[in-house]
Formats: sequence, C-alpha cells, structure tokens
Amino acid sequence: MSDAAVGSTPAVDDPRLAPALRWGVLGAGWIGGSFADAVRDHTSGSVVAAGSRDAAKAAAFASEHGIERSYGSYDELVADPDVDAVYVATPHSHHHEHALLAIAAGKHVLVEKAFTRNAAEAREVVAAARAAGVFCMEAMMTRHLPHTAMLREIVQRGDIGTVREVRAGFDVTVPYDPAHRMFDPALAGGALLDLGIYPLSFAVDLLGTPDEVRATGLLAPTGVDAQETIVLRYGQEALAILTTSVRTTAPGTATIVGSEGRIEIDERYLVPTTFRVDNAQGVTEYDGRLRDADGALVDEGKQYEAAEVARCVAAGLTESPRMTLDQTVELMEIMDDVRAQLGVVYPGEVSAGRPVVATT
Repeated sequence: MSDAAVGSTPAVDDPRLAPALRWGVLGAGWIGGSFADAVRDHTSGSVVAAGSRDAAKAAAFASEHGIERSYGSYDELVADPDVDAVYVATPHSHHHEHALLAIAAGKHVLVEKAFTRNAAEAREVVAAARAAGVFCMEAMMTRHLPHTAMLREIVQRGDIGTVREVRAGFDVTVPYDPAHRMFDPALAGGALLDLGIYPLSFAVDLLGTPDEVRATGLLAPTGVDAQETIVLRYGQEALAILTTSVRTTAPGTATIVGSEGRIEIDERYLVPTTFRVDNAQGVTEYDGRLRDADGALVDEGKQYEAAEVARCVAAGLTESPRMTLDQTVELMEIMDDVRAQLGVVYPGEVSAGRPVVATT
C-alpha cells in the first residue's frame, strides 16, 4: 500500500455550488431523513416540506430534520406552491402511485430506487413525466459520486484494457420477520429491489445492456427473494457476476477485471470510497471519500443526486445524462427477468395490462 502511487479523481461539481432548489419529501422514513439531511447540510437547496399519511409522524419528521412545515397527506405536499421538486421516499410498492401524483401536480420528481415494482410501472411514470415536461430521475446516488466518475474515466481510457469481468454485491442481514417491509410482498420486499439494484446498476453503467441474464436464488417464506446470484453476459467479451442477500452481511467490495489490469474497489462501493488500479504501470490508489468543511468524513452522498436534479432543472433538462429514464426502464426490465426466473410476483402486480406470471 505504501509503495503505491496516488491518483487524482476528475473534477465533479461541488453540490454546494448547484442552483438552489426547494424540495418536498414524500415519505417520513429513514431514507427520506437521510436525503433531507444531505440537502440541508451539503447543498444550497432546502427541504421546505414533508408529507406522510400520518400527520403526527410528518410533524415529528419535520422537527427532527429542520423542515419548515409538514402535511398529513401526500396530496397536500404536492400541492404546496413552494415545493419545486418532490423526493419520493415511500416503499417500492408505492413509487409508481406517488411519482404520478407529484407529476400530475407539475412537480419535478426524484424517485428513490428501485424506481417502481416493474418495468411496466416505470414506463408509465416515464411517459407521464415526458408528457408533463417535468424533470424525472431515479435516485441512484452512486451514479453521481466522484469515485464513480473516476472509475468510468479509467475504464473508458483503457487503463485496464478491455473489461472482461465485473464482480459486485450488496448483502445486509435483516432478521426474518414476515411483517418487515423487506419480507412483505405487498410492499415489494426482497433483496433485489432494495439491495441488488446497486450492483446491477453498477455493472450496467460500466458494461451497458447485457445479451443474456441468468439468475438463481433462494426465497423467504413469504415468497420474496432473500438471496440471489445474477450473471449478465456481454457477447463473448465479458461477464458480470452480481450477488445480493438479506441473509448475510458482506463488506460490499467490487472488482473490475480487464485484459491488462484490474480495479479493486474497497468497502461499500455504492457510497464514497477508495479503490486501486493495478496494471502494467504499477498500483495507483484513489480516494473518493467525501469530507465536510471541517474535514470529517461524510458517509453518504445523496447531496450529489440532489445537486444533479438542481443543475438539470436550471438548465431546462427533463432527465439526467448520468441516469437517463431509458436506463432506468432497462434496469427494471432486467430485474423483471430476474424475478421471473426466481418465481417472485408481488400482489396485484400488472405488466402491460396483464397480471405478471412468474416462470421457472
């Protein structure tokens, strides 16, 4: 480690310099609070309102995160004239409904991953946003971080030759409880939509659209996926081997192997982290971690996705070039394929106007 060279990351715009945007957070859970804190602490924007179906919960959430006002209904939140953009932070099962609600109110929307339950719902949201002329993006934070920009630059520059293999996973142990959202089919639970979307998006960002998707896994007693391995094949050139689980905990490392070297990404590649490039020139280390004004490490980077929305809206764009709506739909199509192979179907789920039928 001490003999390695130190590389520099490419310039990524400081989220504090992005135009100010006034946010409403739809959903008063942990993920909404994490986003609200990131906007407040690390951008020029502000969260001006929060909404929940429970007025007391919304008020407590607003108080905890320094938000000016709260609403006991989502309709009231999206009707607030001071809200420019809505962050949808409800369970996956409700993303479709709540994104459409915000779009119908003329608001720009950032929808927490996974974007919807399936590709059919995603297409509906995309069509509605495009028809309304509002900005819409999936909140895939990793796409906008400094270390991700460096990884893409290194791969595109050919520093490790032709990519032959990508390995990535995201495993977090969740004690089994059929009432927990991660195991509840009605809330579109399971490892894939909540955790597996990260390694999947990571691989597709680097390699593009796969030619073939293969999946095997294990189901929880409630019928949602608890653990799976996904293999994406790219012609005769490359494979991506991706894992996710709610039955185990792993460090969240990733590896990109090329014909002339490799990149080893350290713990939790989905948030700001460090990595090293090992090729014919030797080993070069990169530090993509974030620090606040006092030099303390910042664990997450949701301010970067918030700043991306603000910049795009100010520029008159209706989607982000770093996380396009077509890419989001494609990811949902891949996850539909994975779930069909595993036999996972959510209650009331429809695809192209018909119930989804799982295949084995």
